[in-house]
Amino acid sequence: MECVYARKIGKSAGRVAQKLPMATRSLPNSNDCNCLAVRQAARYITQFYDRCLAAAGLRTTQYGVLSRLKRQGPMSINTLAAALVVDRTTLGRNIRPLERDGLIAIESDPTDGRSKILHLTKAGEARFRRAEKHWVEAQKRFEQVYGGRQASQLRENLRAVIASELGPFDAMAAE
Repeated sequence: MECVYARKIGKSAGRVAQKLPMATRSLPNSNDCNCLAVRQAARYITQFYDRCLAAAGLRTTQYGVLSRLKRQGPMSINTLAAALVVDRTTLGRNIRPLERDGLIAIESDPTDGRSKILHLTKAGEARFRRAEKHWVEAQKRFEQVYGGRQASQLRENLRAVIASELGPFDAMAAE
């Protein structure tokens, strides 16, 4: 079976008809795409948390960095990237404003000069404490709207995905 469709060619406003074979089976429903659903939910939730944390002058990604350093202490960029499940380049973009604003310090690792260690500064600790209040309110609101039990189950399910055989990414690159 064939169908006819028109498309624009180059800068021309004219349309050219082409005959192409029609797909014999229907395309999967995009509503069934796990990746799309997770990314949409992540963007939606991130926007909500960003609005809550804006009063403390942070974005969700920045709060995550400060929070991890506050709870686990100084660590290398690679260790922090792995803990946050982001690549080094993305983490680099996220930490630049934190360093510029004096919230974190980046120093050479005394045991390995090629590696950098991130430290939370006094100003970073103060900003974290200020932001934490807004984060707690965001958590409460999310659980109020979504449901406490459902939110807990959601976190558990998402952690299971991260721990699943889908990763680590290095294994996929080797295949």
